[in-house]
Amino acid sequence: MDDKTRTELEAAAFRRLRDHLMVQRPDVQNIDLMNLAGFCRNCLSRWYQEAATDQGIEMGKEEAREIFYGMPYDAWKAGNQTEASDEKQELFKKAFAENVGTTPKDA
Repeated sequence: MDDKTRTELEAAAFRRLRDHLMVQRPDVQNIDLMNLAGFCRNCLSRWYQEAATDQGIEMGKEEAREIFYGMPYDAWKAGNQTEASDEKQELFKKAFAENVGTTPKDA
């Protein structure tokens, strides 16, 4: 397989994952994704931002989130995010540190 085709297939798979998380399963909470899989929607938007930076495109965290979420992040949170239990929040801190390597602030 040539590089162009591989890149197109990877991009299509990414778009399908985004659609699945944003349209088909917005009920799945970011905290549950992070606790179970070690990444969440915010990670995906951060990886998008990092890829843009690697290509010389300046992009801030909020801009990347708006591109990924299809709306401002605060609007998505208001419509989709539920309150997490203390237990989930503790698990999240551990998962975030293990997978992102920093302390969560607004993940």
